[in-house]
Amino acid sequence: MFDLFRELFSYDFILRAMIVGILVALCAALLGVSLVLKRYSMIGDGLSHVGFGTLAIAMSLGLAPLQVSIPLVLLAAFLLLRISENSKIKGDAAIALISSSALAIGVIVISLTTGLNADVCNYMFGSILAMKQGDLYVSVIVAGVVLVLYILFYNKIFAVTFDEQFAGATGTRTGLYNMLIAFLTALIIVVGMRMMGAMLISSLIIFPSLSSMRIFGSFKRVVICSAILSVLCFFVGLVVSFVLDTPAGASIVIANLAAFCLFALIGFARGRVLLGTAEDKSSDEAA
Repeated sequence: MFDLFRELFSYDFILRAMIVGILVALCAALLGVSLVLKRYSMIGDGLSHVGFGTLAIAMSLGLAPLQVSIPLVLLAAFLLLRISENSKIKGDAAIALISSSALAIGVIVISLTTGLNADVCNYMFGSILAMKQGDLYVSVIVAGVVLVLYILFYNKIFAVTFDEQFAGATGTRTGLYNMLIAFLTALIIVVGMRMMGAMLISSLIIFPSLSSMRIFGSFKRVVICSAILSVLCFFVGLVVSFVLDTPAGASIVIANLAAFCLFALIGFARGRVLLGTAEDKSSDEAA
């Protein structure tokens, strides 16, 4: 085992992927709790499709992918919330409208310029080999900004997550903090796409939160468990990918799926135990 880890960390691209992956997994898990509870978790999938479209345009123009994608995906997040809140197109319909349009634009741009080459496949399905030194610096800065803002506005995010109407009645600018959540999600989606791919990045948002909710009931415990579980599943998935020579993104998703199944079994078993205890107590009181 020691030899495996020594070999694993001897590669620079693995170290870059590990640093970026841990930061992305941590941020995605924190934001995912709010998105799942607000029934807005598919925003990650929608923004990843937008990210693919912007990356395709950047590649066709010979521009730096991340520098082009970040502002355009932030704009898409803003438009998504505006359309959802101020028109008859709500929630999942707004996500489908924007994501499918962006994905179609990206595919057309690629077909007319570079074609479906290896770089395009890396953006669609992810590749740890795609992580360059410049991507590492941008990713660390973006993840640092996301973590700092999340910690600073944790109480406000908690308020708009659980009872948006009550939070608004107490003077909280709910629209502003909903926009903050969407913007932070957009940043993490763009950064994580290089490694997880547009098709798989949303799993980092959804799986850890759903898994943690199988066991814990409080917001803080779910957030903490999601963060730990997301980082752990990323590490396990990356090691499995290295050992079995499987795609990193898919391996990380499978690790998250295994964790979800395990947590679901634990939650079910604990529920059965609590139910049995309650029934025994009721029988004793009746006797």
